[in-house]
Amino acid sequence: MMAGVLAEGRTILRNVAKEPEVEDLADFLNSMGAKIAGAGSDEIIIDGVTSLHETTFKIPADRREAGTYLIAAAVTYGDITITNINSNRMNNILDKLKLSGAEITPYENSIRLTMTKGSIAPVDISTSPFPGFPTDMQAQFTVLNALSTGSAVVTENVFENRFMHVQELNRMGCDITVKGSNAFIKGVSSITGAPVMATDLRASASLILAGLCAEGETIVDRIYHIDRGYE
Repeated sequence: MMAGVLAEGRTILRNVAKEPEVEDLADFLNSMGAKIAGAGSDEIIIDGVTSLHETTFKIPADRREAGTYLIAAAVTYGDITITNINSNRMNNILDKLKLSGAEITPYENSIRLTMTKGSIAPVDISTSPFPGFPTDMQAQFTVLNALSTGSAVVTENVFENRFMHVQELNRMGCDITVKGSNAFIKGVSSITGAPVMATDLRASASLILAGLCAEGETIVDRIYHIDRGYE
């Protein structure tokens, strides 16, 4: 899309991602004089221009980052308000949090989560491209389910080999079995801190979430992964 903006003639992109961030990028480029239509659908049409001009643009909040903080409050039975976030972009995440027992209150530009129940209900997760459940929230919900009072199945349909965090969570006392693209999770009442190793950005976040709830000290190694997504 960025290349097509300054290309000569018309560029058509088909079977494209529909994430809100794609629309944000198109809005940003259009504010600089680009001619992009169709962002948010599966076909984007770009008519090339000869130059772009300066602009002022506010980058919307990261829905995966916001979702991670909401889960941090859920697993610690806390109360949190995330500001400067469009809750409509997070409906698939919020719906699953409600099923887990969290009380969600959306406002115009913020979201409040309170975890008043004494236990976490298990929630089955199946990832898919937007507007489905985001793969970038899979690891965090794996921790939520690992601390629940029942059993759940987490299915990863977007990325292969994205259950690297499971081995580390099991070292802390979680009960998770991976078979193919499915993680079968049995909730446990408590987990114990341990030295663990992060393998990617969301795995890092999930291990920190587990560490918040674990008895004793948790040390997360290779933390440079998380710096890419959590300032």
